[in-house]
Amino acid sequence: MSRHRYTSVVSGEDPVDFEYLESFYREVSSGIMDHYYRASLYGFENIPATGPLILASNHSGNAFPHDSFVLDQLLWREGGFGENAKIKPLYSPKLAINWWMRPFGLDNWWRKFGAVDQTYLNFDRILARGGRVIYYPEGIPGIGKGFNRRYRLQRFQPSFVKLAARYNVPVLPVYGINAEWINPANLTFRWIDRLSSRLVGVPFIPLPLFIIAAIFPFFFYFAFPCNMKFIIGKPVDIRARVRAAGDTSAGEPDREQAEQIAEEIRQEMQRNLDLLASEHGKKPYDFASLIRSFRGIRGRRWLTSPLGWPILFTRHYRDYHDRKNDRAIPNRWLRDWDLIGYYLPFGWIFLTLFRMLRKPPCGNRGLSKEEKAQKEGSYVWSLARDTGNSTTDSEV
Repeated sequence: MSRHRYTSVVSGEDPVDFEYLESFYREVSSGIMDHYYRASLYGFENIPATGPLILASNHSGNAFPHDSFVLDQLLWREGGFGENAKIKPLYSPKLAINWWMRPFGLDNWWRKFGAVDQTYLNFDRILARGGRVIYYPEGIPGIGKGFNRRYRLQRFQPSFVKLAARYNVPVLPVYGINAEWINPANLTFRWIDRLSSRLVGVPFIPLPLFIIAAIFPFFFYFAFPCNMKFIIGKPVDIRARVRAAGDTSAGEPDREQAEQIAEEIRQEMQRNLDLLASEHGKKPYDFASLIRSFRGIRGRRWLTSPLGWPILFTRHYRDYHDRKNDRAIPNRWLRDWDLIGYYLPFGWIFLTLFRMLRKPPCGNRGLSKEEKAQKEGSYVWSLARDTGNSTTDSEV
């Protein structure tokens, strides 16, 4: 487990903004999900109506977690929207500290979106309070496994086993199909990943995507129109697994038992994932349905495609916060001229300069280091306000 190395640890009220989420769904994500990805969800009836739970999903293995936000929005919609229907994803704080890992650098976006910093303490407190979470047991290695290891589940972290046993929480496996095809140019090699992690702190370097995206920032967020499907399996009784492993207390398995059970679940999910991929993954793009779907929308086709995402995501974000803060919205093209950096060769240089030279809310000029960290979300957020908030609380 790694240690956090961020500006600060912040506790307090949950930063999720449900008003923003509802606006984001209406104006951004619904069109992308329904017309570009044509995403679908199966097995929602397996989710208990009440009580805490853990949804344990495979990662798509792409550098940017498109599948995570699609699964989140599908579950929220199927649950009927509103605060009670939100199953919160746990996410690595690394997605907050690195601005390019936030969608188009949007400030503190993952937390506004409803995600919770993936620390053991936060995971524990959510379940203790009866909350529901989406958990990716492969962790960062799952994001960075690359297209060359598609559908190959990486080692599962055992934390979900220990906490599910402690609070007697069901674990429901979730199988993401076709999301592996978001970007087949995303290949990773372990020796390169180990070297980049040691030298620059970046856990994986996807090739050739990294080279292309280093020149054109737009391609870092690019995604092919894969026909995403998510299948929710039957609940797994973790306490029953612990008892079967010989622990009569059932509620507090030791590390070795938790790792053994996590590996058993990984192997079971791998077998099921192979079967589901062979059944539902024969047409990962299904261009015929994509053409039919795009015929049904007018005026927003280019915004619904990756070509327009830098403008769609950023303009919606800025419009929403301008309205919320009673700021007059000027000519949008004058306000949003900096977005050209996503389409320029070596545009990262321009985007960085734009952020440095523009005043808030579009930039960071005039902010102290602490104010900049608060604005961008470059900190660890803690669910607990009564623990001292130690910066050594580790990721899971």
